[in-house]
Amino acid sequence: MDSSKLYDEVREHYSSASRSTSVKYGETVAKSFGYSAEELANIPQDANLGLSCGNPLAIASLKEGDTVIDLGSGAGFDVFLAAAKVGPSGRAIGIDMNDDMLARANAIRATQSASGIPTDHITFLQGNITSLPFLASDMADCIISNCVINLVPRPDKPAVFREMYRLLKPRGGRVAVSDILAKKPLSEQLSKDMALYVGCIAGASTVAEYEAWLAEAGFTDVMIVDTGADLNVYLQTGEDGEKKSSSCSPAAAGGCGDAGVAAAPAGDGCSASAGLVPEKMDLNEFVGSYKIIAVKN
Repeated sequence: MDSSKLYDEVREHYSSASRSTSVKYGETVAKSFGYSAEELANIPQDANLGLSCGNPLAIASLKEGDTVIDLGSGAGFDVFLAAAKVGPSGRAIGIDMNDDMLARANAIRATQSASGIPTDHITFLQGNITSLPFLASDMADCIISNCVINLVPRPDKPAVFREMYRLLKPRGGRVAVSDILAKKPLSEQLSKDMALYVGCIAGASTVAEYEAWLAEAGFTDVMIVDTGADLNVYLQTGEDGEKKSSSCSPAAAGGCGDAGVAAAPAGDGCSASAGLVPEKMDLNEFVGSYKIIAVKN
């Protein structure tokens, strides 16, 4: 499938995901990937739609006054958290290609502002993360991303890392990314499954590919570590935030019952992916949740 078709499929899926309202699902997923109860209590609930595959802010080392860019910001979950860390003297910029996600993020921002919460340093912009010409070079202290680079078609992925390098300040600008990477090659059948692609399985890169793309872009001090998080949380968590019963059969993509057919609760990146893959598929066999750190010197 060509890149334009993949982008269309991803855009359609996450437009549907932007309408999710399953707060409890989002909380359970976020906690399983390292977000604290305090962090979740201090952001708008509507921004967390349950698509994280890690917590990039835990490795971002943000400080007051920093400029941070979130590539694939969705409803703004990590942007709002980052904004609290960099403060009004900093900037938190979210980039997303999806109109519906941006509309949700901006609506949440407006609600925050109306409540008296400072939001002037928060911006949400539309763009494809492979090319962001409207952002100046050498402007960001840190670039974060949460399970989104995975969704970029393979031929376009190197461009994401080159754009990260361009945007970061020299001598210390840093990357702090959470993403789903492949542990082993997928079968041809799985690699061509569109449900698995938008669910962040079929498009997963390997660690070696990530290392090569970062190095080719110019990054140093690259560290890529498997967090060991259980990715089956996506499949095993109901919309009430509780673990599902084991009564479902491993049906074809779509799961079982109404919850299996419904669009996956969604947010910043991937839910790999409730409602998309058989519930008894062990995601951990094929892919893992990784944290990625790199520096621009």
